[in-house]
Amino acid sequence: MSGTTTAAALRRRAAGAGANRWVVLVVLCTSLLLVAVDATVLHVAVPAVTEDLGPSAIELLWIVDVYPLVCAALLILFGTLGDRVGRRRILLLGYALFGVASALAALADSGQVLILARALLGVGGAMIMPATLSILRQVFPDRRERAVAIGIWSAVAAVGAAVGPLLGGFLLEHFWWGSVFLVNIPLMLVSLPVGRLLLPESRGGCDGPWDVVGALMAAAGLFGVVLGVKRLGAGDQMDSVLTLAPLVLGAASLVLFVRRQRRRKHPLVDLRMFSRPAFSTSVVCIVLAMLALVGLELIAAQYLQLVLKLSPLETGLRLLPLTIAAMAAGLYGARLLRRFGPRRMVCAGFCLTAFAVVLLTGMGRHDNAPLLLAGFVLLGFGLETTLFGAYESMLAEAPQEQAGGAAAIGETSYQLGAGLGIALLGSVMNAAYAPGLKSVPGVPSSASASAGHSLGEAYEVAGRLGGSAGAALRRAARDSFVHGLHVTLLVSAGLLLLGAVMALRLPRIMQCEAGVVEVPAPREVGRAQPRDRLLNR
Repeated sequence: MSGTTTAAALRRRAAGAGANRWVVLVVLCTSLLLVAVDATVLHVAVPAVTEDLGPSAIELLWIVDVYPLVCAALLILFGTLGDRVGRRRILLLGYALFGVASALAALADSGQVLILARALLGVGGAMIMPATLSILRQVFPDRRERAVAIGIWSAVAAVGAAVGPLLGGFLLEHFWWGSVFLVNIPLMLVSLPVGRLLLPESRGGCDGPWDVVGALMAAAGLFGVVLGVKRLGAGDQMDSVLTLAPLVLGAASLVLFVRRQRRRKHPLVDLRMFSRPAFSTSVVCIVLAMLALVGLELIAAQYLQLVLKLSPLETGLRLLPLTIAAMAAGLYGARLLRRFGPRRMVCAGFCLTAFAVVLLTGMGRHDNAPLLLAGFVLLGFGLETTLFGAYESMLAEAPQEQAGGAAAIGETSYQLGAGLGIALLGSVMNAAYAPGLKSVPGVPSSASASAGHSLGEAYEVAGRLGGSAGAALRRAARDSFVHGLHVTLLVSAGLLLLGAVMALRLPRIMQCEAGVVEVPAPREVGRAQPRDRLLNR
């Protein structure tokens, strides 16, 4: 057996000494599944929440948006805090808070209480998400095995996003809306003791004090930027004070945060990681991939329901192949990475996704199930291949002591890309859709202006008009939406090809050499955990 192979085997054996590392992966994936499901499960419960609690329009907006806003804002704070005080400790605290917040949300008797509960769920999610990746980075020191683990981790994330609405719909058919939160509690009650028993503790560099001011600046900056982007995605104008103010203040806070980190001897986030081409390129690739995925999923769902007249359940089933293909890409990703390397894998993923997007421009006023199936399968496989390669390369480039901060940066890029996708592609869609309704024969200009806001509103206006004018407006709105969809798909294809060009900066091959790797020894109850050092020859 070669020296490299022997050292890799020793690292794997030591990393799994306290608990089998694959069992640890199951625990981490379970917590990730809960966070991913909770991000989407409420969407189908909004009508029931509205009927029961009677929130105002502003309260309803915050009920839906406060969870991803708070979660995105606090990822860097808790990711770097875990590097200092212990990633396992932060993860277990996140479990506890998530369970308590779920109970509060399930029993909420007003919109304000539900907003508070959803904000606390966001805090818990921000504690859990970077901790899962950073612990995974530690218990799988061998890059080949870590690639397999990240593939499983990313497949679980894809499952969670798809299962959320389906689980919510099932629970709402049999129970009240609070059950979509209550289901988290027994899982967290199991995860807490199991996680305490099986998960290894790990820390990063502990030199110097933790930068509390910097952490708060990062949180405030990310909150403002993500809030502004979300408002743009909701259709607000760029010059609106409620949109411009959080964007400007958030960007200013982030600029001050970067300047502060550069001056500090012991920064909260080591910005030198961005000087590594593989790390910075991976972050950009994550943003571009999520930008395409979330924006296209939203528009595709509207097309299926409003143009093809499919029910929500039928829409979910039509989009299911996308999720299944993403799962397959995640599970098969480690093999692809070993065979082709990060550069070719991520570049090919972007190109495959761009091809799928161009293929979907064949969507029209009438259903074409085979085309949609092929397009969604290629879209899911291509995007997950891209995300897998980018996440793996990012974690491999980050020093182990900065694993929590690196994971938080990756998750923040994920959230920011999702928000930008809705804002950017939604704006392109609206710009291409509205002009087609300005001069519909027999339709008053005021009605045409209202119909230009969205296809759903156009159908409402057409229903009020009735007769030949209503039918003409409905037909024109449908044709304009399909035209806007085609324009949006082509813009998205251009962004994906830009991502393919960016991916050329990634390493050509998968470097599996490792230096010094810290792994936990077997833990004994009531005793401190020693650390062993293994040197890969």
